[in-house]
Amino acid sequence: MRIALVSEGTYPYAMGGVSVWCEQLIRGIPEYRWEVVALTVDGSERPVFVPPDNLDRVRPIPLWGGKPAGARPARTGYRPGPAFTESYEVFLRALITPVESTNSVQGNVSRSLFLLALRGLFEYAADGGDLSAALVSNDALTMTLDAWRELRVEENGPVPTVADAIQAAWLIEHMLRPLSAPPVRADVVHSSMNGLSTLVGMAAKWAHGTPLVMSEHGIYLRERYIAYLAEDASHAVRVLALSFFRSLAGAAYLITDVLAPHSAYNRRWQLHNGADPDRMWTMYNGVEPAEFPAATSEPEVPTISFMGRIDPLKDLHTLIRAFAVVRKEMPEARLRIFGGTPAVNRIYHESCEQLIAELGLTGAAVLEGRVANAVDAYHAGSLVALTSISEGFPYTVVEAMACGRPTVCTNVGGVAEAVGDTGFVVAPRDHVAVAEACLKLLRDDELRLRLGYAARARVLEHFTLSQSLQMYRNVYEGLVTPLPAPEPAAPLPGASHLPVLRPAYPGLRHSRVYGSRR
Repeated sequence: MRIALVSEGTYPYAMGGVSVWCEQLIRGIPEYRWEVVALTVDGSERPVFVPPDNLDRVRPIPLWGGKPAGARPARTGYRPGPAFTESYEVFLRALITPVESTNSVQGNVSRSLFLLALRGLFEYAADGGDLSAALVSNDALTMTLDAWRELRVEENGPVPTVADAIQAAWLIEHMLRPLSAPPVRADVVHSSMNGLSTLVGMAAKWAHGTPLVMSEHGIYLRERYIAYLAEDASHAVRVLALSFFRSLAGAAYLITDVLAPHSAYNRRWQLHNGADPDRMWTMYNGVEPAEFPAATSEPEVPTISFMGRIDPLKDLHTLIRAFAVVRKEMPEARLRIFGGTPAVNRIYHESCEQLIAELGLTGAAVLEGRVANAVDAYHAGSLVALTSISEGFPYTVVEAMACGRPTVCTNVGGVAEAVGDTGFVVAPRDHVAVAEACLKLLRDDELRLRLGYAARARVLEHFTLSQSLQMYRNVYEGLVTPLPAPEPAAPLPGASHLPVLRPAYPGLRHSRVYGSRR
C-alpha cells in the first residue's frame, strides 16, 4: 500500500497537533510506504522531524513564493482562451452568487458547479495551459468585475474596484497552485485537513482515479473566518476570499470518498456544510500511554500548566486573565506556559508578555518556550488548562489526561468529548469561568487526584494510539478491497449528548460525474 499524506503548513516543517498526528500515522503503520505532499510558504522551510524509514519522499508545493515550479515566465497581455474562460465563468458564478443556506438546493448546486469548475481549471493546466497567468490575466479580472455586478446587483455593499479584483485574483492564483502541480501517484491520497490540501487529492482523482480520504482536526472553514476578522482587506476581497474557502470546503465534502472527522462536533459542522453521512466515520486521535506516564507527584505550589503552540487560536489572553483572578485568591499560584512560537505569531507572543506585565503577573506567569518532552510540561502542573477558541480533537488534552492530570478547557471542537466527566469544560473567552474551575481544582486535593485518575483511565479505554491506527488501516484497505460494514460505536461515557457516529461506508472506489474518470 502506498499512501500520499497531504499537509498544509504543518508536517514535517512545523510542530503542533496535526504534525504529531502525521508522524504517528506514518511511523505507526510501517508496512505501508508513504509520501508527504506538503503545501508550504515559499519552499525555504526545513524539516523539524526526522523522516521515518517508510517515508519515501517529501514533496513541497510552495504556495506563496514566485511562480510555481515549471511555470512559464510571466507574459504581458496573456490571453487564456475559451478553455479557461468557460470554466472560470462557472467558478465565479459559484463563488459570487449569494447562498442563503449551506444545506439548501441552491447550496448543493453551487458546490457541485464549483467542483466542476475546479476540474476544468485542472484540465486546462494539465493540457499545457498556464493557469497562474490565466488567473491574473486581464480577461479574468474583467470577468470577476462583471460577475459581481451581475450576481450581486441587489447588495448594498461597495462594488469591488479594479484593485480589489487584482488582490482577489492574486490570492486565488496562489491558493490554486496545487492544480498546476503534477498529480501524485498513490493507492490512496489522505488529506490531513480540508481546504487547500484537498486540491492535491482532487487532482489525483481526476488524473488517476485515486480514492481520497480527508481528516479534519479543527473546522478549516470556521478557522478561516476567524482569521479574516483580523485581515486588513476590503469588503469585496473578504467576500471573495471567504466564498472561495466556503466553496472549496463544500466541494471537498462532495468528492471525498471517506471523510474522517475527529469528533462528533466536527461531524455536525461537516453535515451542516453538505457532507454525506454515508461516507463519514468518526475517528478519534490516540496517544501511546507508555509515552505519557501518570505523574507520581505534584508541584510544590499550586500550578496551572499550558502546553501548545503560542497562537491566537489558543487564546492565551483569556488564560492569562483567568490566572490573574486565581492569583488574587491564591497568591502562591503559578502559571507555566510551554510551547514554541511560530515566526508568524511573534507579535502575538509579545502581546501575551505585555498582558502579563500589565496585570502584575511578571514572574508568576511565564512563557517558557518549547519543551523537549511534553510530559514534563504536563507533570509541571497541578492541572492543565486549554482556553482555545477553535480545536479539533486536541492532543494536548488527551496527553495531559494520560499523565493523570485533570483539565480545565473551553467548550470548542471535540474537547468535551475528550474530557467527559474527568475535568471542567467552560465557555470560550470566559476568563472568570476558567478561573473558577481552576480554583475549584486547586483547592480540593481529593477532587483533583480523583479526576486525574479517572482521566488516565478514560484515555486507556477510548483514546489509545493502537485503536486509532487500526481504524485508519481499515479505511485504507476498505478503499482498495471493500470491507464489511463496521458496527456502530456506542456513545462515549460522559459525552452522551455528543453521539459518536460511525456509519457504514462501502468500498468507495465508485465513479462520480465530478470524480474519477473510471
